[in-house]
Amino acid sequence: MKCPRCGAEMVLDNHRKYEAWMCYECGYMEGRNLGDNIQARKITNFERLRSMNFNEAATFLSKGLGLKEEKVSAWLDANSK
Repeated sequence: MKCPRCGAEMVLDNHRKYEAWMCYECGYMEGRNLGDNIQARKITNFERLRSMNFNEAATFLSKGLGLKEEKVSAWLDANSK
């Protein structure tokens, strides 16, 4: 899960009475207000795709295109050379 404040990866903090997603980069906790002067960072699909490894990218594209993962993986492999 990405932090809406800074875009870093959030961690599931389970050492409290209830589990909550926390960002250790900026201190944001799930369910808290972002504040008036802080804009939520929107991540584009291209930014998300750039941060993925090959298998994650194939899964992401196959779900978005409605194709089988094997077909997308073979196409990516054939066009990556």
